[in-house]
Amino acid sequence: MWRDWERPKTIPFGIAAFRIGVYALWPFGYTTVERRDAGAPSCVGNVLWLILAGWWLALTHIVTGVALCITIIGIPFGIANFKLIPVSLLPLGREIVPTDQPFATR
Repeated sequence: MWRDWERPKTIPFGIAAFRIGVYALWPFGYTTVERRDAGAPSCVGNVLWLILAGWWLALTHIVTGVALCITIIGIPFGIANFKLIPVSLLPLGREIVPTDQPFATR
């Protein structure tokens, strides 16, 4: 289909955005862990993500989390927004696992 030099290089960013969306849909009972085998391309991608999209996504989750924690009913959703900050700030090289096995993938 594609030769190696013309393959789209934005696929990891799309997968990271999908990972954030799935985690945002139902964050309860899950946590994120860093993958040790991610490597240097993940670091470079995280720097690009941080500059282009990560900082405003994290800022949005902070503002929304604080606003939700004002009410008693919104506290669990505010905490869920705070859990989304690390994965929205630097999503590449992270994996979403159930909270009962956060060290199983390390």
